[in-house]
Amino acid sequence: MMIPRLTGIVPRLNLSVTASLFLIYTLCLSPIFLLLYLELANRRAEARDPKGCRKLGLRNCSNLGDENDYGTNGRRKRDRQSTTGNDKIRIKSLLAYPIKSCAAVEFNIASVVGTGMAHDRQFCFAEYVETPAAAESQGEKQQDKPTGQWVFRTMRDGKYSKLALIRPEVWVPDPSSPTYSPKRPEVRSKGVLVINYPRIPRGTGLKPLLTSIGMKLGLCSREESFHVPLQPPPSDDSAANSYPSRSVRIWKDCPIAIDYGSLLPPSLIAFLDSSRPVSLFRINPNHHRNVFRCAPRKEALGFQPTTGFADAYPLHMLGLASVREIAERAKYAIPKLSARRFRPNIILEGSKAFEEDAWKRIRLVPGSAAGSKMMMRSKQLEAEQGHKQNGTVKGNDEDGDEGIEVYTACRTVRCRLPNVDPDTGIRHGVEPDKTLKSFRCIDPGDLKNACLGMQCVPAIQEFTLRVGDELEVLETGEHFYIKQ
Repeated sequence: MMIPRLTGIVPRLNLSVTASLFLIYTLCLSPIFLLLYLELANRRAEARDPKGCRKLGLRNCSNLGDENDYGTNGRRKRDRQSTTGNDKIRIKSLLAYPIKSCAAVEFNIASVVGTGMAHDRQFCFAEYVETPAAAESQGEKQQDKPTGQWVFRTMRDGKYSKLALIRPEVWVPDPSSPTYSPKRPEVRSKGVLVINYPRIPRGTGLKPLLTSIGMKLGLCSREESFHVPLQPPPSDDSAANSYPSRSVRIWKDCPIAIDYGSLLPPSLIAFLDSSRPVSLFRINPNHHRNVFRCAPRKEALGFQPTTGFADAYPLHMLGLASVREIAERAKYAIPKLSARRFRPNIILEGSKAFEEDAWKRIRLVPGSAAGSKMMMRSKQLEAEQGHKQNGTVKGNDEDGDEGIEVYTACRTVRCRLPNVDPDTGIRHGVEPDKTLKSFRCIDPGDLKNACLGMQCVPAIQEFTLRVGDELEVLETGEHFYIKQ
């Protein structure tokens, strides 16, 4: 009987198994390595953390985290049994919106400048809208010539609800940073605005597929980002030629603004998904918009009130109790309605629901540490925020200052913008607009639209506000909203 010779068969089998295992490992690990490479390359290219700068605002926390615990009396429900300090109205939260209609930056300590809260609504997105203009020459009509204008866009426009998902960050020069240098472009522009927005894999092929898988597995960031100069370069700077000045229409005003459109990445343009050209504008510091309607006059203040891309006034103030009343009535549709939907700069605790409707003049004064734990947190973060170091902001410190007088110029007339959820960018079909209009059409100047919150003009141009500062009502009276 012959025994078959197996010489050479076993080595061939081992070689085949090794090759198969190598192929399997290669197929499994290659996408992971590719994802890691794409993420690292993306982080390097976008420079997420600007050199020589520090980030302003609260990080990974919010003073509004317990807003749903408040009642319509302006107090936390669990504090009802305590009477210590319950007669005080205080600042609960301070918010700025660097890009109009985009996400907020929250502060414990905020500088206020001539146009309102520092960094508030200094930028906006705009579409280029073409309109036919008939020209006549020598008494005869010529063919219509296309003309156009840049027009601001907000979450009021249905297709721009996604602006809520664009998250700006304010970074300012920090001489203590190991990467600081006065020659850095980030320092020369007095800081940068970092703009984060959702990453959306587009197209077909291996790369978008792997990016989608990586985002789901947490291997890739869910956001993309880029940055723009916080301040436009001086006109005599060669870089100024990269950012032309253009007129942007916002309501009836057409201020001159700096066009940062050349800095917008294609992925952001794709995210906005507009059928028209879109650009990002920064208000020109020499072309702020004057505030007249219902506001105190220049003769009374000693200066002309101005604003940037805010709708009409430098500051917007809102009582948290008023929001809780709306939330209670609209909870059938929105279980947890946030004050952030109404985009105020100053949110108050301690005032009763809609108490602010009748305020004509108020004073903001430093709050006592015993009266507010938030004030203590503000002090602890003062060094981080850097407001003591900038040397440009006056007043409202605990050095005997009597406080800042503020005119509550008129009520805030509401559109449907608060229907957009600031966390998801999804617009509710009717609420809270329906609830507001059911009982808040109260201003004789516009009885067809609801009101919530107050538009404010400070009596001085530069000062500092802190969470925990107290509010005193100096004067009450009637209001009459004047339409644009």
